[in-house]
Amino acid sequence: MTPSWRKPAGALLLLLLITLWAVLVTSLSGTLARWPTLVQALFYLVTGIIWITPLKPLLRWMETGRWRAEK
Repeated sequence: MTPSWRKPAGALLLLLLITLWAVLVTSLSGTLARWPTLVQALFYLVTGIIWITPLKPLLRWMETGRWRAEK
């Protein structure tokens, strides 16, 4: 059985996604510092969950080569 190139490529995409998301969110830290603490906590909670959204299709592609589930 030949190893698939999709798994290493997907792992690199995943690392790139996490890095870009972290840079985007932390670039807002100057603005967020002026917000109330509870609002900041809510913002970081929501943005900490949102980045997970593209993971399911990426992981599916890594396993099957398809971005969408078959019906």
